[in-house]
Amino acid sequence: MSAPAIDSVRTTTPKTTGKRSGKAKRTTPARFDTALGWNDRPGTAWALRILLCAIALAVFAGPFLAILSGAFTRNASGSSLSFLPHDSTLQNFTVAGERGIWDYFSNSLVIAGGGLLLQLVVCTLAAYALARHRFRGQALVLTLFMLTMMLPEEVIAIPLSLVLGDVPVVHLDLKGTVWGVILPLGAWGFSVMMLTEFMKDIPDEIEEAARLDGVGELRMLWQIVLPLCKPALGVAGVLGFIMIWDQYLLPLIAAKDPTDYTVTVALSVLRSDPQVGSGVVLAGAVIALVPSLIVYLLLQRSLVTGIAAGATKG
Repeated sequence: MSAPAIDSVRTTTPKTTGKRSGKAKRTTPARFDTALGWNDRPGTAWALRILLCAIALAVFAGPFLAILSGAFTRNASGSSLSFLPHDSTLQNFTVAGERGIWDYFSNSLVIAGGGLLLQLVVCTLAAYALARHRFRGQALVLTLFMLTMMLPEEVIAIPLSLVLGDVPVVHLDLKGTVWGVILPLGAWGFSVMMLTEFMKDIPDEIEEAARLDGVGELRMLWQIVLPLCKPALGVAGVLGFIMIWDQYLLPLIAAKDPTDYTVTVALSVLRSDPQVGSGVVLAGAVIALVPSLIVYLLLQRSLVTGIAAGATKG
């Protein structure tokens, strides 16, 4: 008679513990879904994280706010910049326009647009050949692309200047033209390597099925491979544009006249002008920052997706 009683007690015990565990779960404090693992309880760790975020924000956003403030400040001084403009004016932008900053800006747009288009085409074709085909010397070609990333611009400045002055075989002088800046930027080792790794992850079964349907090489690249590599193309587009836009030594080498300068070179010219104040230079810096910000804001989703896909690959 005692055995059934014991069994009944044992069967009812899990139900009461289940209810208690449910109540315990409901009383557990929720945590934010963040990489820092923040919780809603202020404490020492919470205050330390806030302090670290404030320091990081000041380090990265402080210079930008100082440049923006100085650009709109009358008689701005490089030794006394503030985060908020005082005696606001647009005179600095007017003086910068009179010094030809908009002409330099248009030169930079033409070079950045043409250079990025050529760079994406060349890097995509090179990456497709390295990722989807096998040939002798493939590792050597990829190594050469890597070596181009290790050479400083100062090392190749003089040879590049000689080549641009007299292009071998065709004997053309590209100095003083936009092609003298665009053509050397037509291939970038970083984009080639990144696109190659993304294209290698495309399953072979997709390519084999397309081959059975009679798809050629160009159609395979355009309609099958490239749509699968949109995140990588977004990363290559953003980083490639910033790389081309920030070029300083190459436009200086390829120029024959000051009118051939880009906006980055023009900033150094404005800085060396004794009749121009710091506010005008900062106004030119703000103008030079705008295209990079616009490109990043337009392609930030592709940039984040591409970086995340590369981090979780494999």
